[in-house]
Amino acid sequence: MSRLYERISTAILEGEPEKAADLVQKGLDQGLVAKEILDNGMVVGMGEVGVRFKAGDMFVPEVLMSADAMQAGLYVLRPHLVASGVKLIGTIVMGTVKGDLHDIGKNLVNMMCEGSGFQVIDIGFNADPEKFIEAIKEHQPDVVGMSAMLTTTMRAMAHTIKAIEEAGLRDQVKIMVGGAPVDAAFAERIGADGYGSNAPAGSDLARKFVGAA
Repeated sequence: MSRLYERISTAILEGEPEKAADLVQKGLDQGLVAKEILDNGMVVGMGEVGVRFKAGDMFVPEVLMSADAMQAGLYVLRPHLVASGVKLIGTIVMGTVKGDLHDIGKNLVNMMCEGSGFQVIDIGFNADPEKFIEAIKEHQPDVVGMSAMLTTTMRAMAHTIKAIEEAGLRDQVKIMVGGAPVDAAFAERIGADGYGSNAPAGSDLARKFVGAA
């Protein structure tokens, strides 16, 4: 690995947004290929974040700092990726379901998925079924992710999946669900395609859905 790729990876792992952005710009100035900066530096860094988070060696505040560093690097890199015609591995629509105002978990999944090469369309929290349906129609995603952090809002996941079915869109997307009160049995019961127990697991599941795992 190029020393610069390693430094980019470390800046993301250590949650240093300004450093990550500066190093990405330095790589571009040196003529490095945007896709290689993404794959060999940024994705490697977020991948290590996922490994450490799963192992209990990193905690949510630290992961959020790494997510900020990833975003800062992507802000610099994204125009160059678009200009070079790089295809992302897929598109995900993510939202916290109606009645639920929690979004930290969703945001962590978003960052892990972006770090894995997805375009993520975040429709926010307290998203009603119609908002999911509109986003599917507009963005034609491969995957739809739903988060619920309250037992009282879990049922909104089922209502949203049913609404997607009634809109004739269910066969177009894979649906994954997650959140503190959710488990695999519940996901199966409401007709979701899969369940992610945490942010790295959600990213892994999305990659599996698009054949990139």
